[in-house]
Amino acid sequence: MTQAITPELRQWIVTQAQAGHSPQDVLAAMQTAGWNEDVAIAAMEETLSQHLDKTLPAALPVPDLDLAGSPRWLDAGDRQVEVVMTLQLPRVVVLGGLLSDAECDALIDAARPRLARSLTVQTATGGEEVNADRTSQGMFFDRGESALLKTIEARIARLVHWPVERGEGIQVLHYRPGAEYKPHYDYFDPDQPGTPTILKRGGQRVGTLVIYLNDPEAGGGTTFPDVGLEVAPRKGGAVFFNYDRPHPATRSLHGGAPVLAGDKWVATKWLREGVFE
Repeated sequence: MTQAITPELRQWIVTQAQAGHSPQDVLAAMQTAGWNEDVAIAAMEETLSQHLDKTLPAALPVPDLDLAGSPRWLDAGDRQVEVVMTLQLPRVVVLGGLLSDAECDALIDAARPRLARSLTVQTATGGEEVNADRTSQGMFFDRGESALLKTIEARIARLVHWPVERGEGIQVLHYRPGAEYKPHYDYFDPDQPGTPTILKRGGQRVGTLVIYLNDPEAGGGTTFPDVGLEVAPRKGGAVFFNYDRPHPATRSLHGGAPVLAGDKWVATKWLREGVFE
């Protein structure tokens, strides 16, 4: 018997989404109630897309990789980069061999003398602050401040089809055993009073690239709690993700899991909607 997608079902789906239930949980509840999986998925996709279009901020253009044809390798200009894994929502792409071992070591050596306790952006004021959720040490390079950085930035720009000038300077972070960065969003919360000040320098963040500069002995993965994904850190590899609007619907919640043994070095590149100055 054909199952009809009724207005009552649509309203129930919206109510579950507003209550914070994940799509997986809503789908499981519908199947338990006797709904065919294909019908349930179609009802959710149609209902939530219509609902989100009415309630979400407008979508922004985002950086992305050209994965048409499911390529194993991408041309980064001076280097071939491996496509290890992709995910659609959130948009996550795991890459292998983005940097050589020598480039990773050189970034660490250049960053080490400039490390200090990592800060987070304070959206209440537009400034920066020490945050107990982030227990690493870090520093920022100026964009293009060395030949090495120019090479890496040009490689990233080619891969994600986003101009170099629309990216922040690369940040290098060092995590010792026990250090972590609890789950968070990289976009700037539009409801916070300090956000307009932050957005004057290039607009919203719309994409993130985390590059692993060494191999921790244990732990230190990049987690995406909304989808139960953890990316293991591998020297020279990276994880890219984008978010087309400053809203949890992007499912871009992510964090740095605690380092369990050894230490972890990463380089982070944030991409902005406009020219970052």
